[in-house]
Amino acid sequence: MAKQEATIEERLRALYDLQVIDSTIDKIRTIRGELPLEVQDLEDEVEGRTLRLEKLTNEIEDLTTDISNKKNGIKDSKNLIKKYEEQQNKVRNNREFDAITKEMDFQSLEIELSEKRIKEGEFQLISKKEKVDEAKESLDGRKIDLKNKQKELKDITAETQTEEEKLRKKSVKAGKVIDDRLINAYTRIRGNARNGLAVVTIQRDSCGGCFNKIPPQRQMDIKNHKKVLVCEHCGRILVDSSFDPNYVEPTEEEKKPKRRVTRKKKAVTKEKA
Repeated sequence: MAKQEATIEERLRALYDLQVIDSTIDKIRTIRGELPLEVQDLEDEVEGRTLRLEKLTNEIEDLTTDISNKKNGIKDSKNLIKKYEEQQNKVRNNREFDAITKEMDFQSLEIELSEKRIKEGEFQLISKKEKVDEAKESLDGRKIDLKNKQKELKDITAETQTEEEKLRKKSVKAGKVIDDRLINAYTRIRGNARNGLAVVTIQRDSCGGCFNKIPPQRQMDIKNHKKVLVCEHCGRILVDSSFDPNYVEPTEEEKKPKRRVTRKKKAVTKEKA
C-alpha cells in the first residue's frame, strides 16, 4: 500500500537513498574483501618460511651427525693402524708385511678423506646456522605482521558487520517506498555498472555517472520530479543534485566555459633585396 501512495519524487528520493546505502555497503565489503586476502597471503608466507626453517634445521642435524660419524671413523681408523703396526712386528714373511702395509695405507687415506669431508661439513654448518638465524628473525617478523593483520581483520569484521546490518535495515526501509518495477530496474542497472552506481545526480550540467552533458530541457524535467528519467548515454537513473546534501552548486563564473588562448603567429615577410 505504501508503494502505491508514494509520489514520483518520494520514490526518486528513496532510490537515491538506496543507492547511497548500497554504495556504503560496497565500500565495507571492499575493505573486508581485501583484508582476508592479505591475512591469507601472510599465513601462506609464514607457513613457507616455517617449512624452510625446518628444512635448514634438519640439514644442520644431518651435517652434525655426519661430522660426528666421520670423527668416530677417524678414531676407528687410527686404532686399526695402531693394531696393524703391532701386527707388522710379528709377521713372518714379506707377503704378510706388504698386505698389512696396504691396509695401513688404506686407513690413512680414509682418515685424510674424512678430515677433508669434516672441514667441508663444518664450513656448510656455519653457513646454514647463519641462514637459520636469518630465517628465524624473518619468520618472527612475519608472525608479528600476521598477528596484527588478524587482529585488524577481526576488529573490522566485527565493526563492519554491525554497520552493514544497520545499513541493510535502512535499505529495506527505503525499498518499501519503491515499486517492484523500479527496484528491478535499479538492480539491473547497478549490476551492469562498473562502479555499482545506478542512481546519480546532475553534476555541472552532466550525468554524475558517465559525465556526458544533459540538455537544459531534460535537466528541468529531472528537477520537476514528475517522472523517472535515465541518462541517454549510460542508462543510469538521473535525479536532481539537490538530493545530495554534500553537493555544492557551481557559481555562474565557474559555469562559464574557459576560453582557449591561442597565440597568433606573426607573418614573416622577406624583404626584397
